[in-house]
Amino acid sequence: MVITTTTISIASKTLIHHNKNLFFFIHRNPKLTSSIFFTSKPFKTSVFFSTSAATESTQTHVKEQSFHPQNIVDVLEQRGLVESITNNDAFRSASSNPRLNPLRVYCGFDPTAESLHLGNLLGLIVLSWFQKCGHKAVALIGGATGRVGDPSGKSSERPELDIETLEKNILGITGIIRRILGQSPNFNLSDDSCVILNNYDWWKEVSLLDFLKNVGRYARVGTMMSKESVKKRLESEQGMSYTEFTYQLLQGYDFVHLLEKESVNVQIGGSDQWGNITAGTELIRKILQAEGAYGLTFPLLLKSDGTKFGKSEDGAIWLSPSLLSPYKFYQYFFSVPDVDVVRFLKTLTFLDLEEIDELEKEMKKPGYVPNTAQRRLAEEVTRFVHGKEGLLEALKATEALRPGAETKLDWKTIEGIAGDVPSCTLPYDEVLNNSLVDLSVSTGLLESKSAARRLLKQGGLYLNNNRVDTEGKRIEAEDIVDGKVLLLSAGKKNKVVVRIS
Repeated sequence: MVITTTTISIASKTLIHHNKNLFFFIHRNPKLTSSIFFTSKPFKTSVFFSTSAATESTQTHVKEQSFHPQNIVDVLEQRGLVESITNNDAFRSASSNPRLNPLRVYCGFDPTAESLHLGNLLGLIVLSWFQKCGHKAVALIGGATGRVGDPSGKSSERPELDIETLEKNILGITGIIRRILGQSPNFNLSDDSCVILNNYDWWKEVSLLDFLKNVGRYARVGTMMSKESVKKRLESEQGMSYTEFTYQLLQGYDFVHLLEKESVNVQIGGSDQWGNITAGTELIRKILQAEGAYGLTFPLLLKSDGTKFGKSEDGAIWLSPSLLSPYKFYQYFFSVPDVDVVRFLKTLTFLDLEEIDELEKEMKKPGYVPNTAQRRLAEEVTRFVHGKEGLLEALKATEALRPGAETKLDWKTIEGIAGDVPSCTLPYDEVLNNSLVDLSVSTGLLESKSAARRLLKQGGLYLNNNRVDTEGKRIEAEDIVDGKVLLLSAGKKNKVVVRIS
């Protein structure tokens, strides 16, 4: 096949361009030719064009050529998403040719709550990176292990969950995983590119005698006690129950089962899961007498004060829109400190590192618009978790609820954030003709009338996003949005929604 094309003048580096159906990988060799790879899918079989640098237009021959993506280990390391790897060299080799030998990678999620949280998001992001590089992803719901409770990183035993709560949590977490991974163009839930499993499906038929015979006999108590999660608990006043002590064997055997039955050969998790992951690789060597199973951990996602994000900590960032609205989720990332934003851009988004570097450089230049990097972070993470519709909802609410914004408020927009800010309900006759200063105090927005008057004089008191300059301002019928609500604001962040009954 011969195609006539025109020489393209480009820089001496590789560029990647794409539209909906076609990806272009352009590489410039200054001594020889410009080369263009065309492919209908990322990193799959490509068509190679070579254009002579010496002529304006030339005959070009087309040939099939494989394009090898960057090794997943390199990708994760560059983004700060690797803490430890079992058998580093062998793992790199095993992940080097996903087109011929894709890895099957799993991450576990215990259903200890009805929603995943921000700490769990890293597992979904790392799974997504594996899939982007041509490997297969498996999300494992801990329907069985959730009945025991993972002691890793915990100072006391987790409370036991009843079956009804556990099943509700499983449904909630499964829905979140399906929503987040299902909206990505890199996942197709109708094939094996991403599979969601529940470990209760294979544990429910296992008796204690079967467990001791098939798993317990291969475990060494000394090795189990040397795990960091076990040592910390044994040194604490709470100690550790036998139930918790066996958790690492349950999770370890999950890996054995998944390798044997599902050909899953990689387990990933947070750095606190290292002991449980290596328990799995050890059991695989002893029970299956097999090599080729690997573990990878990523650093835990920490707040700027060094504490871990989690479901039971104050300020938990939930991934379920019913527990934390897309608006509130977006606002959290929009408000992260400058010291954290670049690290979060690398670990929590799929932006090119070159673009992140440019954002970091811009932050240091005079004239930088504050929160530009945070806005990009908030947009990318909100889109990944809540989809395009969730991001649009967050952006609309953010703009409409910004004090001084020209966007006209409606009842639906205000109600959309009512769960995220303080709110109260007052009778219509107690609101109409009431002084705004008095209303600011009675609704709890401000502590005293003097504080309200002082803020008003400073230009920081708002009614439905409109700055109030007159101390004698009273609530009129047209101030009540759609006859249902008021929005009071003290400065940019403190708000109260007043529902009218």
